[in-house]
Amino acid sequence: MDVFVIPVGSDRYELYYEQQFEETEPDEEPASTGIFARLQRRFGAVLRAAEERQHRGTESVDESESWMGRIQDRLLSWMAERIVEQRLLWNLRKQTTVVAVHPRDMDFDAVLAHIRGELQRDYERHRFWLVLDTIGMIVSWPLTVIPGPNVLLFYFMFRVGGHWLSMRGAMQGRSRVTWTSQASDALVDVRAALSLDGTQRQERISQIAETLHLSKLPAFFERVTLKHTTHDSTSPND
Repeated sequence: MDVFVIPVGSDRYELYYEQQFEETEPDEEPASTGIFARLQRRFGAVLRAAEERQHRGTESVDESESWMGRIQDRLLSWMAERIVEQRLLWNLRKQTTVVAVHPRDMDFDAVLAHIRGELQRDYERHRFWLVLDTIGMIVSWPLTVIPGPNVLLFYFMFRVGGHWLSMRGAMQGRSRVTWTSQASDALVDVRAALSLDGTQRQERISQIAETLHLSKLPAFFERVTLKHTTHDSTSPND
């Protein structure tokens, strides 16, 4: 498994992982009986529905379907986007050795410090939201008696399952994974591209993504750099 340390600022980095094959099952652990097995099966069904929605694309949306169907379709689309974002942590759960692909001009000790710090922040963030979303799932559970798709329960079930898997992945990556170094000149070029404007930067990142065989990197790069730019513009001055 390769994890890319992507420069998104002069001294800021984001971890990036792009899955090269489809994985619809969140866990291969055998389901037993009881409420936890029931939750596991339902979470797996929600994941499969969300990924099937992603494969169909926006062209398959039926405008004639009911308002509840349209809401469910939009929710599945949102879930599919979250699956892509959380695949890094989900896949880390099963790893013991991971390659950290980083800019060649970074010392590997600094790379490791950043990776472990980022995973610690991820763990704490997902733990916080796990508590809140678990409460939401418990509150919405009685709605299962209502006929039809329970969109609210599906939402909280996805959130709870996703946070739990992400916490496990962050813990595994932080304390149990052996990280090895792979220096990359292309990622040095990503940092250089930050100084370019608009279309030039997009074109350069697309070229680098093609070199690295990371088709979704341009969209990720624009999203995270926009996030950091927005954060900097709203932060109080020191």
